[in-house]
Amino acid sequence: MNLLDLVKKTRSYRKFDESKTVERKTLEELIDLARQSASARNLQPLKYYISNTPTTNDIVFNHIAWAGYLKDGAPKIGERPTAYIIMLVDHTLTQSSPEWDEGIAAQTIMLGAREKDLGGCIIGAIKKQGLSEALSLPKHLEIALVLAIGVPTEDVRLEQLTDNGDIKYYRDEQQIHHVPKRSLHDIIINNQ
Repeated sequence: MNLLDLVKKTRSYRKFDESKTVERKTLEELIDLARQSASARNLQPLKYYISNTPTTNDIVFNHIAWAGYLKDGAPKIGERPTAYIIMLVDHTLTQSSPEWDEGIAAQTIMLGAREKDLGGCIIGAIKKQGLSEALSLPKHLEIALVLAIGVPTEDVRLEQLTDNGDIKYYRDEQQIHHVPKRSLHDIIINNQ
């Protein structure tokens, strides 16, 4: 798969085949991709917590929110991801929030997941304190993002943003997930 196709297929998936597990080794391989990516000032302040057991997955699931634009955004039982990678900031290595590192690492993991025929969703709506306590995380590790990963079952399609400018993603009657995207012309400010 070429890079453009990989990027187009790396969407935010919210429905998964819960009968198909994701092995810890696979999750470690995805984290290793992120480890080798760029890091501001090369501080490498990100750490990761792996969840791929039903018990821990339930804990994570109960501390996150899904798809604010969709009425039925949260996956139902049988549609939930079978793994999570919790991205953490190690405050013994940095006092600031390395948002650029987080974005680079999260997208790298998602691209790697898609290349392995997995899909995922980068989640920022997290009950961070509750999840930290539930997982007994050390105080110097702050939750940045949760990456939900599994075998996707939904059809997610990119489409051109309409003239009304509505950027909200939605599902149609056939449960196809549509994601409006601005045109290349609209995002380049010095068009000729």
